[in-house]
Amino acid sequence: MDWFVRRFLKSALVSLGLGVGMGAWFALDPAAIVYRPAHAHLNLLGFVTMAIAGVAYHVIPRFTGHPLHSRRLAGAHWWAANAGLAILVAGFLLNPHRPRVAGWLLGTGGLLAAGGAYLFIYNLWRTIDGRAPAPRTAGGPGVRLPVSG
Repeated sequence: MDWFVRRFLKSALVSLGLGVGMGAWFALDPAAIVYRPAHAHLNLLGFVTMAIAGVAYHVIPRFTGHPLHSRRLAGAHWWAANAGLAILVAGFLLNPHRPRVAGWLLGTGGLLAAGGAYLFIYNLWRTIDGRAPAPRTAGGPGVRLPVSG
C-alpha cells in the first residue's frame, strides 16, 4: 500500500475521532454548538473525503488497469488537504472570538483544501484515461517474448 494511501486513511480516522469528540462535547455543553462548522468540516472534509481519497488512490488504478498518473500529486494532495483542514478548523474555532484572524485562516485553509481536491480530481481523471501498462516481457535485452498472466 502506498504511503499516501496509508496516511489518507489514518488522517480520516483521526478526523473521525476529533469530530465525534466534538459531537460529545456539544451534548455535554450546548453552548459549544458555536463550533459546529469545525465539527462538520472534521467529519466531512476530514473523515469522509480523506477516506474516499485513500480508497480511491488504492482501487482506481487496479479497477482501470492503469498506473496512478502521479504519486507525487497524490502526496501533494495529502499535504494540502491536511494542512487546509487543520487551518480551516483553527479558523472555525477562532471565528467566534477573533473574526479578523479567523477570516484569514478560513481563506487560507479553504484555498489549500480546494487545491488538494483539484489535485485529486486531475490525478484520478488522468489515471482513468491513462494508457494501459506496457506488456511484461521475458528474456534478456532485445528479446521481447510476451508473458502470460
